Amino acid sequence: MTPDRIRQSFHRQAAACGSLGSPFTARVCRLHAERLQPGTPVADRILQWSGDPSPSADSVPLRIAGSLHALVLEGRSPPLAAAYPPNMIEDDSLWSAIAAAEQEHAGFILNRLNSAPQTNEVRRSGALLPGFMLLGKLHGKPLVLSEVGASAGLNLQWDRYRYDLGGQSFGTAESPVLIAPEWRGSPAPSGAVTVAARAGCDLFPVNAADPAHRLRMLSYIWADQSDRLARTKHALDIAALENLEVEKADAVDWLHGRLETIYPGRTHVIYHTIAWQYLPAPLQQAGEALIAAAGARATAKAPLARLSLEADDNPDGAALTLQTWPSGEKKLIGRGDFHGRWVDWRGW
Repeated sequence: MTPDRIRQSFHRQAAACGSLGSPFTARVCRLHAERLQPGTPVADRILQWSGDPSPSADSVPLRIAGSLHALVLEGRSPPLAAAYPPNMIEDDSLWSAIAAAEQEHAGFILNRLNSAPQTNEVRRSGALLPGFMLLGKLHGKPLVLSEVGASAGLNLQWDRYRYDLGGQSFGTAESPVLIAPEWRGSPAPSGAVTVAARAGCDLFPVNAADPAHRLRMLSYIWADQSDRLARTKHALDIAALENLEVEKADAVDWLHGRLETIYPGRTHVIYHTIAWQYLPAPLQQAGEALIAAAGARATAKAPLARLSLEADDNPDGAALTLQTWPSGEKKLIGRGDFHGRWVDWRGW
């Protein structure tokens, strides 16, 4: 990959960060695009990246942004912390602090660059909740949850949060995690829904009770988005308190085992948020086939559903889609922001 392509990736990520409400991370990416020069271990590693550095592939800009934020969160670099939010400094001083940190902590950063970013955006539960409530209305049964790409499982415990969906209150009133997206479209469906059982899988599960895992996850949250940091910390606290564990497993292998079990008197929900798109095409096809076969076996006494929030060809957010069996009916029930900032609800 040429250095020009690398720089283009940083510019693309800067634009994305700006549109998603992080002007500071946009600056960090833009400064790398404009000012990073060869001659240091970190710069050479980035500018000589062998794979696809783009936001849709290796996400090199977010790897370095997360590495720098980790230095701040872990207290490894006080000079860099002084240049980070809530402090406000001009570009020359910010770049000087970044360049110095990349030189001084090269070993730490080079190690971090080996791993792809990993997040668990809690606000996506604001899009999922009305889908789950809709399933409660359609089938009238408690839910068995199976989340693919669950990371730390924060969207696996959506019933432990409180919500404001267009002025309607839902969830656990005393929860420290408040999900309040900008609500568009029709009113959210109301009604009680209960969780009978929950499980999730991830290739690299995050243990909410492990301080190192927590810090790593928080480092990929953009440094000027203090509300996201606080919300994620509270959600991690809840997951640790509840001993929530995500299984380390390949998505298709895990689904095969989950879908073999029938749950009479329960609605089994397979769901995923901005995760399916990262599976290689053959695994996507295998997973689709597994779910379709399980849907063909579903009955009115043991229905199956698939709820997803995933990117599609529409540039306006992600598609919120629900399919349920035994009917097999599938509908676009809304759209949502990738970070959960807004939900455009359409309903069933």
